[in-house]
Amino acid sequence: MSIPKIIYQVDAFTIKPFKGNPAGVCILDQEPDTTWMQNIAVEMNLSETAFVFPGNNCRIIRFFTPEAEMKLCGHATLSASHILYETGMVKRNEEIRFSSKAGGLNIRKNGAWITMNFPAYPLEKTEITPEFEKVTGAKPLELYKAAYGWTLALMKSEKEVREINPYFSLMKDSIFGDLIVTAKSADPAFDFCVRCFAPAVGIDEDPVTGSAHCALAPFWSEKTGRKDFNSHQVSKREGILKVSLKGDRVEISGQAKTIFKAELYV
Repeated sequence: MSIPKIIYQVDAFTIKPFKGNPAGVCILDQEPDTTWMQNIAVEMNLSETAFVFPGNNCRIIRFFTPEAEMKLCGHATLSASHILYETGMVKRNEEIRFSSKAGGLNIRKNGAWITMNFPAYPLEKTEITPEFEKVTGAKPLELYKAAYGWTLALMKSEKEVREINPYFSLMKDSIFGDLIVTAKSADPAFDFCVRCFAPAVGIDEDPVTGSAHCALAPFWSEKTGRKDFNSHQVSKREGILKVSLKGDRVEISGQAKTIFKAELYV
């Protein structure tokens, strides 16, 4: 029996509607055409839309922004997992196994939280160039290159993280088109704060970015000697994540809220 083409919108890394990071989720019974998935992502006009369909002994997940396909997306993985658990397509005590273009992803339900197992991103310290200040209007303490094109900038304070206001037209075509900025949190409930910008793939600021924590967990572990962290993404919509470094893997935990579902007519 075919699964109707239903699409959901989910707010990820929050339990409050209109907070966290919204993602589209489309659960299908077979792999669709890539152009169709890209067109649906454009129609949804969200930072990411996830498409899930059957694979060999797993589910395949693919991620699209309105402009491009991405290899990995944390908040869309969380949103897709949330829908699979919430609808009963997967039992609460069962693990979800996704195959993504970034490799295998194992997901489990942990009470009210969903925990995702992602690869840790290696980091390489790099020179702070005048171009960084030109495109961001800010000067970091340290600068690193990470996997999948991310740059990570350590700032002096949460105040600097909150106040950074990049020039997106310049940033989009620069080497800083996918940027993580982080600092120690000013709130004792959290260990660090973060904002993420990705104009290179059509997202000026991503409200909450799970995959960025694949770089943030090893970064802050190196700085502190710790493995477990509470993260606060301080965008306008904001979000809360629990992060643990497990060898060469990162466990990222979050909650999610379904906003709507709709039937597709295409």
